[in-house]
Amino acid sequence: MTKTLKDLIGYCAVFLVAISAPVATLHAEHPTEDTVITGAGAHFAWVIFDSLQADLEKVSGRTIKLHGRNSALGMGCNAGIKTALENTPDHETFGFVCCPLSDEEVTSKKLKVYPVALEPIYIIVNKANPITDISEDEARAVMRGDTVNWKEFGGADEPVVLVTRLHCKKRPGHWKTILPDAKLFRQQRLNVKSAADMVQRISDFESSFGHIGSTWEFGPESKIKVLSVNGIRPTAENLRLKKYPFFRNLSVVTNQSPSEDVKKIIKEVQAGPAFRKVAQKYNLLPLQEPEGQSP
Repeated sequence: MTKTLKDLIGYCAVFLVAISAPVATLHAEHPTEDTVITGAGAHFAWVIFDSLQADLEKVSGRTIKLHGRNSALGMGCNAGIKTALENTPDHETFGFVCCPLSDEEVTSKKLKVYPVALEPIYIIVNKANPITDISEDEARAVMRGDTVNWKEFGGADEPVVLVTRLHCKKRPGHWKTILPDAKLFRQQRLNVKSAADMVQRISDFESSFGHIGSTWEFGPESKIKVLSVNGIRPTAENLRLKKYPFFRNLSVVTNQSPSEDVKKIIKEVQAGPAFRKVAQKYNLLPLQEPEGQSP
């Protein structure tokens, strides 16, 4: 081998090493599909995962891609279940839902359910409304249409504009803690497809009346007022004491064979210290004891 050929081979080797290092770095900075864990589902459960994403990625050592910020009526929980069932060794997934699933649905779809928290369902009105408290029976009377004017509560002589978001009608829990069947709600009402629409309609009408989960971020310019019910504020402690009547279950769902990293993520959400801060912020009642504590 001539000296010129040896020099050429040496130059090529140096060049290959030089270009391979940036490529390897680029690969690390932009994870491939098989290194990413995907989670999707209902907005109100998505808030928890979004708030904890950095902690969850640290615990699992994986990149997590989340979907659910803008979930609309009928799409959130269904999307969570669909995503959970797409799990494979090469495409790790989990879902999150904002209402309990029946034993029949869990069995037929071969799901595993991991309870996370109870979320109070707020009864909301426009800030212009002078009412600050309503009884449980009065709230149900408004939802049924038995009460249709605010003067019946000592408010203004204005018709009640009822706004509802009756998602997941075939599943138990959630808004069914107010009335157990969609057919029982007042027929003359505004039906909305998303929580954002609910907030917008309540903001639009000073005599409106609606409901929404506690993890919704109203913002500093919000026109929304949250009512107490039976004189009880919708807090985690009042859920624990069974004093506040309206709530729903936030859970994680997987198929029958979640990966070890997905299990780590779920365990951190259920019992990790960071979740306690998120739960406190949103009035959530954790359903699992913190790590290091027995029931």
